[in-house]
Amino acid sequence: MKVEIYDPPMCCSSGVCGPGIDPVLVKMNDTVLALKKQGVVVERYNLAQQIKEFTTNKTIADLLHGNGKKILPITIVNGNVFKTGGYPLYEDLCKALGIEPLKKGRPMTLQFG
Repeated sequence: MKVEIYDPPMCCSSGVCGPGIDPVLVKMNDTVLALKKQGVVVERYNLAQQIKEFTTNKTIADLLHGNGKKILPITIVNGNVFKTGGYPLYEDLCKALGIEPLKKGRPMTLQFG
């Protein structure tokens, strides 16, 4: 089981950094942690820091060439394009992977403010 996430350019690998943290990125980070806890291999690629991963993957390169950066983020599940232009929900990824979502012990990011 493998999930690959091709992120738009961000300041760090998860985008959960800096003074103005996007709640969508926080939720995606929680999703990644939960999936890893369930034994799923999750790899994230940041366009600003890992351009080679975008250009050497023909599917990703073709999607970017045809649609521009607005197609990002792109989520691949077990080698197939699962979602483009936004991050999938944890429950949707679990369904695609054929696993049950965690009910207890799910990682949660602390929010301040």
